[in-house]
Amino acid sequence: MRKTFYYSFLLTKAEEDAVAARSEPRQVTRGLVEIRDWYPAPRIDPNNPWQIRKSITRNEVVTTELTLSHEEMFEHVFRYWTLDMADHVVRGNKCFVILVDYTDDMPRKIQSESVFLKTGPNDTCILGLGDVVRARYLNPGDEVGLFWDMRSGTFGFKLLRQ
Repeated sequence: MRKTFYYSFLLTKAEEDAVAARSEPRQVTRGLVEIRDWYPAPRIDPNNPWQIRKSITRNEVVTTELTLSHEEMFEHVFRYWTLDMADHVVRGNKCFVILVDYTDDMPRKIQSESVFLKTGPNDTCILGLGDVVRARYLNPGDEVGLFWDMRSGTFGFKLLRQ
């Protein structure tokens, strides 16, 4: 199932009266919902699974937080999460995740307080990569690849180009 936002534009009569009584502008509310996906999930090539490719910016190196777009998160990550898990992050909570670094021949699992997912500005998500940035000595301009591994429930990470 695919996750998307549902915006509530119409008010009940009681809600209209309450807004009018407070003399405040009306707030449009939104919630995360699941919808039937008419198109199949993107196929993951086992030889090249890096669905999200990012060039690291200077700000991302300094903050050790990678900014992921709304589309990248909803298409390649939240699609495989339960509604409750995705809603937890969308509501502004921090979700600690496990990251597997496939850069070397021997994959390394990274699980710490510096590896997390949270919401960012303008419907983006922030992936905390503190331990990875320090271990890999990431620099601005480096290209990294990410994907969500459905079987293990982990983020896959690889330094593609330094």
